[in-house]
Amino acid sequence: MNATSLSRVVVTGATGNVGTSLIRALAREPRVGSVLGVARRRPDLELPGVEWAEADVSREGDEPLLARLVADADAVVHLAWRFHPTRDPVVTWQANVLGSVRVFEAVAAARVPVLVHASSVGAYSPGPSGGAPVSEEWPTHGWPGAAYTQEKAYLERVLDTFERDHPQVRVVRMRPAFLFKEESASEQRRIFAGRLFPGPLMRPELLPLLPEFSGLRFQVMHTEDAADAYRRALLRDVRGPFNLAADPVVDAELLGRVFDARPVKVPAGAVRGALSAAYRLRLAPASPGLFDAVRRIPVMSTERARRELEWEPSATSVEALEAFLRGVRAGAGDSTAPLGGRRVG
Repeated sequence: MNATSLSRVVVTGATGNVGTSLIRALAREPRVGSVLGVARRRPDLELPGVEWAEADVSREGDEPLLARLVADADAVVHLAWRFHPTRDPVVTWQANVLGSVRVFEAVAAARVPVLVHASSVGAYSPGPSGGAPVSEEWPTHGWPGAAYTQEKAYLERVLDTFERDHPQVRVVRMRPAFLFKEESASEQRRIFAGRLFPGPLMRPELLPLLPEFSGLRFQVMHTEDAADAYRRALLRDVRGPFNLAADPVVDAELLGRVFDARPVKVPAGAVRGALSAAYRLRLAPASPGLFDAVRRIPVMSTERARRELEWEPSATSVEALEAFLRGVRAGAGDSTAPLGGRRVG
């Protein structure tokens, strides 16, 4: 099952949440000769065996640069993704869908033998009514009301065609749950709560009550564990999709324990209405469509990753959430532009 060593791995989106963890994991991996991290802005991050290149996969006309960057790669890991501006889905489509297509085309043209793509639990269609865990065979049509889920699902169809037309490329699709680590907390606060949300308010003593509504059930995991799964997928002769998540599944009861708060049942429509009002008033950057999508995502079975990658999360979902909360309160970050740490502003 183990693959041969990789002389050179190219990682797009290497300065983000997953990218920084994966770059470090590959720098420690003796079976990887060198790593090229590709990002829109060169980071102040030096690691043994790691080089950096500036490129914007969403920019039309950068195809020759992409071709040069992947020309001598043994594998390409495509992580680059843009969450904002949520109010302009054309911009995110150009970056996430058309940018991904450019990367896939560069991989095919350069005859790179391995492509690992960052898909998501968000690519899945709404889960079964009983809430049973789904395997990688569950339909990936996403939720039509959110740009993020539409884009992730569309790229699944793009990769279906890519695999048909380029069977010589070993394509792996990673479908992780929500990913948290302390160093990415400030970025995620900015993405989902807004730049002006004060991180120190995320303290248990300030949240005595927690809204509980239908559909509040999802999975999370620590980003370092996701990076470990990516590393294993690169170095093993596997292909196809892999679900990634940690136990236990997060629900209102678990969140109540994490925040030391009492869950109080409220109608989901009331929560959505509040989020929608905040979004219209530009007080919150995350669209209400994303809330709708999260309420419908399935719980995933990770049996295939545990069996074929011999992968096991080192952190529980509770530990991942606690790391995120520590990072939000402290304004934690990393030495890259996307993960720059600040408590507020």
